[in-house]
Parts: sequence; C-alpha cells; structure tokens
Amino acid sequence: MLKLENVHKAFGKNQILKGVDIEVNKGDVIVILGPSGSGKTTLLRSINFLEKADKGKLTLDNKTMDMHHSSRKDISYVRKNTAFVFQNYCLFNNKTVLQNVTEGLIVARKVPKKEAVDIAISALKKVGLEDKLDLYPAQLSGGMQQRVGIARAVAVNPKVILFDEPTSALDPELVGEVLSIIKKLAKEGTTMIVVTHEMSFAEDVANKVIFMSDGVVVEQGSPKDIFYKPKEERTRQFLKRILPESDYVI
Repeated sequence: MLKLENVHKAFGKNQILKGVDIEVNKGDVIVILGPSGSGKTTLLRSINFLEKADKGKLTLDNKTMDMHHSSRKDISYVRKNTAFVFQNYCLFNNKTVLQNVTEGLIVARKVPKKEAVDIAISALKKVGLEDKLDLYPAQLSGGMQQRVGIARAVAVNPKVILFDEPTSALDPELVGEVLSIIKKLAKEGTTMIVVTHEMSFAEDVANKVIFMSDGVVVEQGSPKDIFYKPKEERTRQFLKRILPESDYVI
C-alpha cells in the first residue's frame, strides 16, 4: 500500500537519511525504533511532505511519485490519504476540541459543516472525549490533547496514520491512556507507522519493527525477532541500553 525507495534527506552538510527503503501493507502496525538523530522523525515527515526529501520514490496504492520533484497534485494526494499525529499535539489553542477536529474536514477537504461535526463527534467518541467538545486545549491534560490529535487523524479516514513519538511530551502517568487508544485503533485494522521508544507497546501491538541508526535501516522484522533475536550488533547495542536485562534474550 505504501512503499518508500532509496529516500535521502540532508540539512546542509548533515546527511539525515541515507537511502531508506520501507514497505507498508494494509493493516500493518509498524514501529520505528532508533537512537536520537537516527532519522526516524525526518523519515516520517518526508512521507507526509512536511519535509521534502532530496531523493527517493514514494508509492501510495498504485500511484508512484518522485519525492523531490513531486507536484502539488502529488502532495495533495498523499496528504489526503495520510494523517499525522505530532508529539507536541499541534492543536489550535483558540478553537474548541470539536473545532480542532472539524477544521481540517471543512477547510481542507470541503466537507459540509453538519457532516464534519457528525464525523468529528464519532472520532472523539473513539478516544473517549465526546463529553469535552466545547473545551479548549488549555483546559485539557496533555493526554487529552494528544487524544484530540488522534481523533483529528481518525476523522479524515486516512489510509495510514503517522505517529511521531505520540507519548514523548506526556507525563508518565498519562502515557497509558494514549497508548490504549492507539492499541484500540490497531485492533480495528488501522494501518499505522509509529515512531516511539515504548518497547512494551511495540512488542504488544506491532507486526513489524524497524530499527534505524545513522540514517539507514539497520534491521527489520517481527517484534520477537528484533527484541529477542537481533541479527545486527548495532541493534543489540541499542537494545541493551533500553531494555531491562531480564527481558533481553539472544
């Protein structure tokens, strides 16, 4: 459904992505792991054209495009079929919960207001916020704000949702409520690519784990293979630092 081929991206002389290949099938929940600076977020942003790749091909369904020389029509096609959940929520502070979810539907997708409201309420019910419609972001906890961000993504009915470290800005006690929503979406068959450091979530929910380091995909496979039988020494080094010793098996 989604395929990336030979994706490169540099900021000045700093090469962030150095030829990344990824393939996503319908219903996949793919977790991307890696140390800070490995290119995970840049890759995710490049998929949605929030960053323009210097080189590479992107195929979504049967439509293939050059990621550097893509047209406005190409970019519009990708953005209409994907949704992005940011680590810092990126909500409109001057708009209510309901308005935050309806805005993209009404403005970007030209959905009639009444229909947009119905869709938004349905999406907010999925994340347990149907009773917060008239509140503003400042009146919500960080976990609630991120759940609004997820509802906004769900509302546009995308082919794939891109999550950029969705719990990294949350207090530890709020992480669980957001992860439970993502797990629920996974069980419903939502196709997702998730950049995260939540190892237990990756093991429980993902059907594929990708480990990145220094701008390349070092290794990919099932959670069981990556966490307990990694083939690459770089993967083993990373896991030894972040997994409890009792959970680490080779």
